[in-house]
Amino acid sequence: MSHRLFLALVLAIVAQAPGVAQADRPNILVFLVDDLGWQDTSVAFHTERTPFNERYRTPNVERLAARGLKFTQAYASAPVCTPTRTSLMTGRSPGRNHITYWTLHKDRDQSAKYPRVRAPAWNVNALQAGDVTLPRLLQAAGYRTIHVGKAHLGAMDTSGADPRNLGFDVNIGGHAAGGPGSYYGRENFSAAHRKGASVWDVPGLEAWHGQDVFLTEALTAEACVAVAAAVRAGEPFFLHMATYAVHAPISANERYLEHYEGLDPREAAYATMVESYDAALGTIVAKLDELEVLDDTLIVFTSDNGGLSAHARGGEKHTHNAPLRSGKGSAYEGGIRVPQIIAWPGVTKSGTCDVPVVTHDLFPTLLAVAGVAIPAEHARTVEGIDLTPLLRGEPLDVDRSLFWNQPHFWGVHGPGIWPFSAIRRGDWKLVYKHEDRSFELYDLAHDIGESTNRAADEPERVRDLAERLSAWFERVDAQLSIDIETGLPIELPRVYAR
Repeated sequence: MSHRLFLALVLAIVAQAPGVAQADRPNILVFLVDDLGWQDTSVAFHTERTPFNERYRTPNVERLAARGLKFTQAYASAPVCTPTRTSLMTGRSPGRNHITYWTLHKDRDQSAKYPRVRAPAWNVNALQAGDVTLPRLLQAAGYRTIHVGKAHLGAMDTSGADPRNLGFDVNIGGHAAGGPGSYYGRENFSAAHRKGASVWDVPGLEAWHGQDVFLTEALTAEACVAVAAAVRAGEPFFLHMATYAVHAPISANERYLEHYEGLDPREAAYATMVESYDAALGTIVAKLDELEVLDDTLIVFTSDNGGLSAHARGGEKHTHNAPLRSGKGSAYEGGIRVPQIIAWPGVTKSGTCDVPVVTHDLFPTLLAVAGVAIPAEHARTVEGIDLTPLLRGEPLDVDRSLFWNQPHFWGVHGPGIWPFSAIRRGDWKLVYKHEDRSFELYDLAHDIGESTNRAADEPERVRDLAERLSAWFERVDAQLSIDIETGLPIELPRVYAR
């Protein structure tokens, strides 16, 4: 389908959709923090506060939670970045998208080597110009679509490297790389100071080069300018504010260091990055208030995967998301459970929701809020569900499982950091380890830290969950790891659950 025909089709759908008058369409702000762990705010998403909640200073997240719905069991679509980000854009799981790992170079698999299994022939270039995406649908419906910060949606030297080819009218700082060369304006946000590759240099911020400014601050200033332009033009806007923070390199924003005296230096630096994203959220919210559109703006606050804990941090590895186990890259809760708050003025009330949700739910949810119908052909492949009933305080009448599939090794060793697939149904989570085809079963209601593998005690539950996971693989054509010895995909989990 040509791009022109696609736009015409979407405009026709929007014209027929109920409740799409411009006055009824709220602005949308998705504030997506990179690598932000479940514990990386002063807002408690656990049943009780933890030392991490006491450590971090995030008053603006607290204010957002005070007027929004806090999701205590929100999950990223994947334990690493690109798969989650592209699932947000498409409403489909990484398994269906075949985007199951992070991307960088064109036509190159970034997976690390692992014993006995290797990655399948996945979509190494990720999203491309012809794909149906959230910003493209909103753009066709009259929204000004603005991307600020980390994109990491398509590989270098492909159309998907530039967010403008994916439906964004404005792109500030987004390209193929998943991390910044530097967080410092005085270093031109470039990796050159550490003799790193230029691929990591953040583009489009030349006006800030040489200045004493932190990357998060520069991006925030640019975001405010872009939003003000949309408001002046009388257009509803979709702002995808995707901070590079708190992704490595862990770098101190020196303005906040005095708040963390006595901490391990790396942990103090990390805490300043946390405080920086919170300040960015506060600045943007203040700008929306100044522009008199705050009450017309739905805000989503979340992360693309669990918090970094396997390397680059201070203190003991794999403990930075406690009580969750492990962190980014892992099959365990520390790798996939994320903070999430949604505030919709006039609709959401301050409260807590313990329904398990996942990143790709945001695609149908935000389109429903905007009154934009999903084209039928794409709708058939959407796995996310519309969360607006929850936002209205109504029950969500749906019976579903959540699925994850990462047939890749992240390259850093740690608990759960191996090729895997997983299913959560109710309070039970089954993990299928690809290397040895073994199972781990956890009762998350009573063992949030996944310390006791119940697989041997619950064979019937293992069989049921393995069958559901296998059926999902067949339904969405998800890919399993390849057995190095045979050159064939490993068996579906049902084979080993008999």
